[in-house]
Amino acid sequence: MSKGTDNSLWWRKPIRVIQPNLQVRDTARIDPGKLVRQLKVLGANTIVFNVGGIYAWYPSQVRYHIRNEYLSEDRDLLQEVIDACREQELRFVARFDFGKAEDSVYLQRPEWFARQQDGKPNYIGVFRPGGWPLLLHTCINGGYRGNEVAVQVLQEVLDHYAVDGIFLNAPNYTTCYCHECKQKYAALYGEQLPDDVSRFAQDWAARCYHDNLSLLRAAIKSKNAEMPLILYYQLSREESILDRSPLADIMCTEPHDVLSRGRSSLPEWCNPALSVKLGRTMEGLPSPFGIIHTSPGMDWRHTGLPPAEHRFWMSQVPANGGHIWHSLTGIPDTIADKRILQSVAAINHAAAVIEPYMEDAKPLYELALVWNDDPSGEGWSDALMQKHFLFDLLIPGHISKARLSKYAAVIIPEGTSLSEHQVADLSGYAAGGGNLVLEGHHPDEWKEILRLQGSQLSEELAAAYIRLDGPANPLRRGLEDTSLIPLRGRVTYCRPGRNTQVLATLVPPFSPLESVGAPPERASLPAEKTDIPLAMLNPYGQGNIMYFPFSLGQLLRQYGLPDHHTLLSNTLIMLLKDKPVIEIQDAEGVQASVFQKHNDYLIHLVNGTGRRPLASCVQLHDVAVSFAVPFDREAKQVKKLLSAGDAEWRQEGNRVRIKVDLLNTWECIHVSTMEA
Repeated sequence: MSKGTDNSLWWRKPIRVIQPNLQVRDTARIDPGKLVRQLKVLGANTIVFNVGGIYAWYPSQVRYHIRNEYLSEDRDLLQEVIDACREQELRFVARFDFGKAEDSVYLQRPEWFARQQDGKPNYIGVFRPGGWPLLLHTCINGGYRGNEVAVQVLQEVLDHYAVDGIFLNAPNYTTCYCHECKQKYAALYGEQLPDDVSRFAQDWAARCYHDNLSLLRAAIKSKNAEMPLILYYQLSREESILDRSPLADIMCTEPHDVLSRGRSSLPEWCNPALSVKLGRTMEGLPSPFGIIHTSPGMDWRHTGLPPAEHRFWMSQVPANGGHIWHSLTGIPDTIADKRILQSVAAINHAAAVIEPYMEDAKPLYELALVWNDDPSGEGWSDALMQKHFLFDLLIPGHISKARLSKYAAVIIPEGTSLSEHQVADLSGYAAGGGNLVLEGHHPDEWKEILRLQGSQLSEELAAAYIRLDGPANPLRRGLEDTSLIPLRGRVTYCRPGRNTQVLATLVPPFSPLESVGAPPERASLPAEKTDIPLAMLNPYGQGNIMYFPFSLGQLLRQYGLPDHHTLLSNTLIMLLKDKPVIEIQDAEGVQASVFQKHNDYLIHLVNGTGRRPLASCVQLHDVAVSFAVPFDREAKQVKKLLSAGDAEWRQEGNRVRIKVDLLNTWECIHVSTMEA
């Protein structure tokens, strides 16, 4: 069955998943009926449960598939859990992990395991306390992850158990120098597997992944063509969603809030939102799962995230149209931090409230950010969220005339690699009336389009500034009392072409960095003004190309000063002709997303105000939201779905002005409209 053809499939309906991560030693503590009832009370309509891979949680007959030693011989725990799910009307998704296996398997079939360059296997947890068996990484091209074990296990389960879905945990490529990998590499590329990992063929890991997952997918579909396969993707290039989506029926992402890295390395506040946005770009696939771990890091997995931080992190998934998937450490009876159960229940019940409204609703976007998984792209995405612009993530491989036509402006961060065909589509989009935003040292293919003279890259600049001149300068809105914005990084020295409007210029460094605080430089600028452009608006056909010859994204990522955010906001408001879809006053700690269903709109507000990790929810009062509806429509009712009740609102022209009297972690506002 082809993807996207049958909307009656259960996995195309609203889903709330709870996955209890199980230790084999806790097997005897699992009461299937009680467990399933507990998860249903917590709001789940689907559970993910360990079935096979490292250990078999059922009486497997596949050789080398190690049975969980804590399973008693006279019971079939897997069947009992499935029966309990049927009784409580919950779906059951079977979890498998073939990426690791016990050393007892290695001793018998060593050729199945990943090897280091010196030929030694890759052990996991050698120093793990508690008398556990050793585990080793299996090779993605070996028999354990192929026909000898994985294929047989998947087909055995599908032959004997009525599961509703298959989830393959971490089926990733692991660097390997085994004989099988060396042979495969030579056959594919005509050369030996390089000693230096950085010299591996660019598509080697993706090719191995594709070959292995194609085999496993075929094994699953041969037993049940409608059995959905769930696979991972991440925001990173290493786990490219373009490589993985053709093999999946549902995609899942795992924006883990790893607080154990320390305050200086906190994950970006909008990671779940971005991850879900990226997953929604895959046409033909249902909305992705967002897997939220309840712990502040796997090294602290037996404790919970701070409740306020946890609720903020989780809320971003359903607020951006994803399916929530909770990953618990253990079962409710073994979880030490019961606060996380309260948070899980709260988000699930809120998600259940909005499901009838969100089902089949489409996200509303005014901008697209070409996603490049670089710090510059991260800087843009964070600032766009902070300033409440409605934006889509656009993978370079998805750039086409049809997709581009949906957006009022498209942002291309520094470091984005584009083909000639993609550049042609983007320039054609601008010529037809679209708006492009480019930054940084532009590649050769953009030189002719930008019509610039010269292109010399500067040294790293510090103690420099962006100068905004002129009272009518649209980039100076809200910055009328200052003309300078801090600048660091490298600048492309160039001269504007004919008809180019220069909106910002460079104030060069007033001092070497080591002497910025010493006289005589501290009170004066040796060059208060230059004609070196830093922001240029280029008319292009019926549209425009806005070019920053420095990385605004890097400034936003590293420093994120309010003036940097204002520069971004002013640029986009100018290109949108002062007509952004949504405006929220004085609430940069709030994320906004908007969905449309027929002639109704759903405005999600997720409140992350405060210093992270959030110790408590900072309640916001009288949040002012201005939302644009089409000129031929007018609002007839505005209500709050999660806190319940009508919202205070009025309409002025085509803008609906809404006052949210109290915003806790998450609110969803339903705006129904009628013909004007």
